[in-house]
Amino acid sequence: MLTERQKRILWAVIDDYIASAEPVGSRTVSKKKEVGVSAATIRNEMADLEEMGYLEQPYTSAGRIPSQKGYRFYVDHIVTPYFWQQGQSEELGLQDWGSLDSLEQIIRQTATLLSKQTNYMTITLGPTSFEERLRYLQVVPLSSRHAISIIITETGRVYQQQVEIPQHLTELQIQQIVQIVNERLQGQLLSPFLAQGVSQQLELGFDLDEWLTRLFHMENSEQVYTSGTTRILDQPEFQDINKMRALLDLLEETQTIMQLIQPTSDGIQVRIGKENVVASVSDCSIISASIMIHGEQVGTIGVLGPTRMNYRKVIGLIDYLSRDVSDKLHRWLRGL
Repeated sequence: MLTERQKRILWAVIDDYIASAEPVGSRTVSKKKEVGVSAATIRNEMADLEEMGYLEQPYTSAGRIPSQKGYRFYVDHIVTPYFWQQGQSEELGLQDWGSLDSLEQIIRQTATLLSKQTNYMTITLGPTSFEERLRYLQVVPLSSRHAISIIITETGRVYQQQVEIPQHLTELQIQQIVQIVNERLQGQLLSPFLAQGVSQQLELGFDLDEWLTRLFHMENSEQVYTSGTTRILDQPEFQDINKMRALLDLLEETQTIMQLIQPTSDGIQVRIGKENVVASVSDCSIISASIMIHGEQVGTIGVLGPTRMNYRKVIGLIDYLSRDVSDKLHRWLRGL
């Protein structure tokens, strides 16, 4: 375990390196009044921290930089995230949620805001259709043979598609089917088989299960939104063309991105360096949190940046936004 003095010195090195992206020497650390010891003492302590694996020394420099172990200790035991208070939405630039009409817009706006505030890349996930619950179904006939089906979920997401109307199905019968679905299936998880059996309840004399399956068939791909790609490419760590290309290639791999950002536990999740199993982000940190409504996860927000990330600011922002967005979504949905 580190001594209090070693903790202060490690904090000072990481704090300066986050700001400068340059190796930090003992003289620089000695100028921080919080450390309170001589440059010679700091030099000895930094050598000990390097020996214990918390600092590294680039061969071209006399200064030190944090190791992955150093960053992990810093995040777990030293840094205090900035605490954003409720009501600071305007300061952050959150727009009037009343002007947004879908979950996608809300999550996309959150990604843009987070990128502007951090100068890193943000990745946000929306829910898959099978994680959604039915709020309302409407079928609007376009002609005697075609209609538009509109499904609104409890998170405010809207699915619509054109469907063919079976030849023997009347407009009145369609209205009856829609009424039964809305009365009896509201709040149920969406799936293509959700409404099977409805036609038997109407005693129509013919089977509509195949048509109802098509009615509730939706593309089941999780929505991935990114913002601020150019911001992260401006960071010194990504001036190397190979690192830049590897990161850009990663953005084309939706499934990999989903695995990287998806929290495996409640609260804020911080993955540092090689804790991310994908090689192209082994020099990055990813901080993420879930967006929750009624105890269910409906999205994820995350920030991807260099390991030399401003953890205090980013962790505080994600903590605040995940709670604030969840709260605003809850109130917004009640107004649907």
